Amino acid sequence: MADKLRTQQQLESLQNKYIGTGHADTTKHEWTSNIARDSYASYQGHPPLLHYMAIGMGMPMERVRLHCMEKMVLPCGPAPAVEE
Repeated sequence: MADKLRTQQQLESLQNKYIGTGHADTTKHEWTSNIARDSYASYQGHPPLLHYMAIGMGMPMERVRLHCMEKMVLPCGPAPAVEE
């Protein structure tokens, strides 16, 4: 029983520390938005990857970086309406 409690506490600790880990009430839209934001942040944080993307898109690196930052605002579009 102690192991189960410790595991649950560790999970809650990770969920509080890392927002993108999700929880029982995480919707599909929130989950996909977190994944997309993490991806865009990773692209911006790794200049060689950003450079590779810029070459593939035929755009300057800064324009690709700006595009990634703009996509981070609503990466998967607006949230769907919630039925109550």
